Amino acid sequence: MKEKVVLAYSGGLDTTAIIPWLKENFDYEVICCCIDCGQGNELDGLEERAKLSGAAKLYIKDIVDEFAEEYIMPCVQAGAVYEHKYLLGTSMARPAIAKRLVEIARKEGASAVCHGATGKGNDQIRFELGIKALAPDLKIIAPWRMTDVWTMNSREDEIEYCKNHGINLPFDHSHSYSRDRNLWHISHEGLELEDPANEPNYDHMLVLGVTPEKAPDEGEYVTMTFEKGIPTSVNGEKMKVADIIRKLNELGGRHGIGIVDIVENRVVGMKSRGVYETPGGTILMEAHDQLEELVLDRATMETKKDMGNKMAQIVYEGKWFTPLREAVQAFVASTQQYVTGEVKFRLYKGNIIKAGTTSPYSLYSESLASFTTGDLYDHHDASGFITLFGLPLKVRAMKMAQMEKTGR
Repeated sequence: MKEKVVLAYSGGLDTTAIIPWLKENFDYEVICCCIDCGQGNELDGLEERAKLSGAAKLYIKDIVDEFAEEYIMPCVQAGAVYEHKYLLGTSMARPAIAKRLVEIARKEGASAVCHGATGKGNDQIRFELGIKALAPDLKIIAPWRMTDVWTMNSREDEIEYCKNHGINLPFDHSHSYSRDRNLWHISHEGLELEDPANEPNYDHMLVLGVTPEKAPDEGEYVTMTFEKGIPTSVNGEKMKVADIIRKLNELGGRHGIGIVDIVENRVVGMKSRGVYETPGGTILMEAHDQLEELVLDRATMETKKDMGNKMAQIVYEGKWFTPLREAVQAFVASTQQYVTGEVKFRLYKGNIIKAGTTSPYSLYSESLASFTTGDLYDHHDASGFITLFGLPLKVRAMKMAQMEKTGR
């Protein structure tokens, strides 16, 4: 009986070419597995293509709700943003995919898992750390790193390889952006983006929305509600998290929200340039932050910001299935108990403009914040506070003056 390998299958040219390559070089029975994280119409025609390419079987697993609730929302609650800009769209999806690849491998009795990530990218790390954490006994095959066996170096090579194996597929030699899409975002790399000196060709590139210049001249008000840090409705309509993100993608895309051009530091040590479209995610993160401003105390906010940065690093580096991620997520979850309320804002040409926030747990006190004197705040108390708060500075200044006077 042949050994089985589970292939993370997207239906693109790379993973399509990998199917006959695995059979030819390793004599594997290839089980394709496509994990639906919200790719949309990219899944059309996958089963026919996989079978045509020589796969014994194809699994298509819809994990959109799981992705939204168990991977996206912990990062939203943490405020996890990598290098101030990247909202982790691809990073969050990879551990969810790795988990399902392992489940299918166990179900099929496979001895190996294969992925099509390149040897220069982050995804190889994310896939393989997830697989190692969940199934350390499974062999991992990464064709792009096996240069002695994988001899294809271009799109043209892959198309020719498929033709030579009797696989005629609807791929041509034209080049386009390298993209990754799911419920949360779509990323774009390649073409003019490979030179940071070039301006992105947004008219040719954008998929989820338009640039701010092409957005409507009139803004649009949006109201959201949250319960314990989880969004529950948009404009009065209650929805599950995945549908809320879909709705916000629609609204944000229309108004040019969430387009980010970034040069980021990959885990493997190089810098890479990409453009991310995250319209709904940008709105959701901002709305959540807007509510937290009201309900979290200063010390918790400061620590949570540190934990958000740590969470972003953990997720970006593919360390989802670790005790550290669990611990950071547990801290963040404890801060969300009172993140409940309503957030209103206006979307206008790439901007999210506050229009009012309310919460039954708001720590904002109008009587304290106003310029009038209230019972809780005596202006005279500030004198003693400033004296003690500034005492270290005063003592140091006195000491320095004394040393200067004595010439020491």
